[in-house]
Amino acid sequence: MANSAQAKKRARQAEKHRQHNTAQRSTLRTCIKNVVKSIANGKREEALAAYNTAVPIIDKMVTKGIIHKNKAARHKSRLNAHIHAMQTA
Repeated sequence: MANSAQAKKRARQAEKHRQHNTAQRSTLRTCIKNVVKSIANGKREEALAAYNTAVPIIDKMVTKGIIHKNKAARHKSRLNAHIHAMQTA
């Protein structure tokens, strides 16, 4: 447990930041799940629309430091590949 006033303040700030980051990560996962659900249902136009709304959110999480840039690139690449595979199928 924190003893000094500075340590107590940092503990309060850390908890506040943790909760904020958790909410941001949840938003990110929800956006990704919306794209995946549309792909699973075979609705290409809906999947494309969900992907176009998810990409800026994924990029925003990178700038905020919630996820690594390579993870963001991997998500975008895989989702895009699934959507393009639907077009040819």
